[in-house]
Amino acid sequence: MKLSAIAQALGAEVDALGADPEITDIAGPGTATPETLLFAEDSQSLIAALASRAGAVIVAAKLAGTAGGKPVIIAPQPRLAFARAARLLRPLETVAGVHETAAVDPSATLGEHVSAGACAVIEAGATIGAGTWIGAGAVIGRGVKIGARCRIYPRVVIYAGAELGDDVVVHAGAVLGSDGFGYVRDAQTGTYLQFPQQGRLVIEDGVEIGANTTIDRGALEETRIERGVKIDNLVHVGHNVRVGRDVVIAAQTGISGSSTIGAGAVVGGQVGIGDHAAVGEHVILGSGSGVLTHKKVNGPGVVFWGRPARPLRQYLKELAALARLGRSSTGDRQ
Repeated sequence: MKLSAIAQALGAEVDALGADPEITDIAGPGTATPETLLFAEDSQSLIAALASRAGAVIVAAKLAGTAGGKPVIIAPQPRLAFARAARLLRPLETVAGVHETAAVDPSATLGEHVSAGACAVIEAGATIGAGTWIGAGAVIGRGVKIGARCRIYPRVVIYAGAELGDDVVVHAGAVLGSDGFGYVRDAQTGTYLQFPQQGRLVIEDGVEIGANTTIDRGALEETRIERGVKIDNLVHVGHNVRVGRDVVIAAQTGISGSSTIGAGAVVGGQVGIGDHAAVGEHVILGSGSGVLTHKKVNGPGVVFWGRPARPLRQYLKELAALARLGRSSTGDRQ
């Protein structure tokens, strides 16, 4: 693909220095060839890019004048433009058609160009949108609705009644729509009886779900993951949870039932969120922090850290005070 065509597709300006190189792939500086494209966000990464064999570099306007003799694409966000260019140069490959070993119920509805891999199961009443790819061994439960252009990787299990929008990606081993962890204790016998788990799970457009992540359906109502949410591997989302638009959740996070996370929030790895807790819009939860049951953390752009989570400035002051106390106690013993 010509560099000028890539720039046009990105809606970006190009300065090819009189050339228009053919670009076939993306790379890092250490593996670049004359047919690959790099990006540079600062002067240090630009030096590495210029020293490489790359055929062209995506840069911000402030760096364009120092790009030496390499052709450049000028974009406000070079990293974002690079990611978009990667999709142009490396489109996802899918083979339309249902494998002979796949089990598709006659009442299921498959759109045009749907793929189903070896030993995939699509149960009664399921609806699969056009261009969606179902990997080997995946199980699509009764009445599940999946939109167009989704990618459901091997061994994913989607329980009955779940609903996925368009352009959803679910990585291998994820389980969507399983029963929530809700039980009622008999005070006389001490035994536990499961509270009804008959709600549904809704995954909106453009959501990506990592490998071995689990998301429970609602108990009586619904669990909802809103548009554009990105969830890492090994995350658990409990029943009745609502995750707002464009939230990012890193690995090994656990979100207890009936909690909410506001739009644009960032949740670090190994965060624990108690039941009925509320995380405000655009809040940042640092890795390993915890939000207690029924608690709220609010403040757009505010970083919270610690267990229980509190504003970073407060948390650091408390750590410093503990350190001083520790030094004082040691001095007294001496």
